[in-house]
Amino acid sequence: MSSSLFRTKNVEQSIRDTEEPEHALKKSLSALDLTVFGVGVIIGTGIFVLTGQVAKNNAGPAVALAFVASGVVCALAALCYAEFASTVPVAGSAYTFSYASLGELPAWIIGWDLVLEFALGTAVVAVGWSGYIRSLLDNAGWHLPEYLSGRDGAHGFGFDILAALLVLVLTAILVLGMKLSARITSLVVAIKVAVVLIVIIAGAFFVRGDNYRPFIPPAQPVPAGASLKAPLVQLMFGWAPANFGVMGIFTAASVVFFAFIGFDIVATAAEETRNPQRDVPRGILGSLFICTVLYVAVSIVVTGMQNYTQLSVDAPLADAFKAIGHPWYAGVISFGAAIGLTTVCLILLLGQTRVFFAMSRDGLLPRFFSRVHPRFRTPHRPTILLGVIIAIVAGFTSLSELAELVNIGTLFAFVVVAISVIILRRTRPDLPRAFRTPWVPFVPILSVCATLWLMLNLPAETWLRFAIWMVIGFVVYFLYGRSHSRLARPEQPEPEPAPPMS
Repeated sequence: MSSSLFRTKNVEQSIRDTEEPEHALKKSLSALDLTVFGVGVIIGTGIFVLTGQVAKNNAGPAVALAFVASGVVCALAALCYAEFASTVPVAGSAYTFSYASLGELPAWIIGWDLVLEFALGTAVVAVGWSGYIRSLLDNAGWHLPEYLSGRDGAHGFGFDILAALLVLVLTAILVLGMKLSARITSLVVAIKVAVVLIVIIAGAFFVRGDNYRPFIPPAQPVPAGASLKAPLVQLMFGWAPANFGVMGIFTAASVVFFAFIGFDIVATAAEETRNPQRDVPRGILGSLFICTVLYVAVSIVVTGMQNYTQLSVDAPLADAFKAIGHPWYAGVISFGAAIGLTTVCLILLLGQTRVFFAMSRDGLLPRFFSRVHPRFRTPHRPTILLGVIIAIVAGFTSLSELAELVNIGTLFAFVVVAISVIILRRTRPDLPRAFRTPWVPFVPILSVCATLWLMLNLPAETWLRFAIWMVIGFVVYFLYGRSHSRLARPEQPEPEPAPPMS
């Protein structure tokens, strides 16, 4: 039994599967498209909200260094993703990589984890987008009925119609084709980046040097907690992180790290890239570099405009402009946040459908979902199914408390990919690698250690919810996936035609 649980799918077979006419995705993406996807999903409300929150509560003006530290941690993981995605250019990202190196059960676990991560992330972002749009509508004097404005604050029935409609529209766009999705994403990302640049350039004129002193505020110890809301590292070792000071920078880094989540989704589009060996590493590393520069610039500007102790928690950038007498920029920031969330939602939904499609093509989920549309060459069946489910979930559920599940799922994937790089280097040194992670195994090991540290800083209740989802995944695998896997049921060769009757 143990041998079947850890059977691997060789790289050559994974690539051959992408060439089957009924299961082949259309290759239409370039390095620029992938970079735009990466920037589109990474830059969300984090750049408008998280920068000020962490500056006020954890690091002061040194939040810029926290973004640099988080960018380095992500870069370590990105180097591992770049090698795998260029070597195994197949849909599925970490799921496909682990299937080729760790075996079927670990691959199922990471695939199941990614399905939750992307689905929950899409729903959470859709609900957040709906809140911004309702706020803009209210400012214009248009008010939605309470029962169509979501569960929060609703008396009786409540459905978030805007969140559900957004998911359904984006589902239709993904069904119609990746190139259309890339064009729409490019337009929206251009608007979003323009808003960020306006904030940086305009804010730079209001920076005061006094606000940077002290750049690293004196350390303040944090009282240890004993509830499930406390970080797991506190419950395990009794260690409580500090705010401010040098250690406060690393505490802040564990928070702002989650503003970077999303570059790994670029790897899910490797199969739909015209030249994945060259373009996927460029897309992953390029989008991460651009976003790190923008994050650092925004954090320097916001802490220079207003003293970190006076920053607001809910909308620090917008309120900083209001505090200096320029409320117009606050409206621009809200518009940029609303626009930005559209692409985040689209690309998260894209990532989930590709992982689901890859698992279906391998037989771990029903093969019905692995057939592509005859005209658009997209996995339309899982896209429609998941889009409808997520639209219903986003409409009926308030998901703010579950948002951290997205974080732990991504971090878990980072660990798996780093370990997989080391294993595949040993088991398949013959594979042609267009991009090679430098200093293996040092870089992957460093990536694993840094990622595990960030995971330990997540609340214990997040770990508990994650464990429950994993248990459900084990049940599904042993009841269906293990016996229906294509590795468990090798396809028989086509019978030779009978000789013609004489």
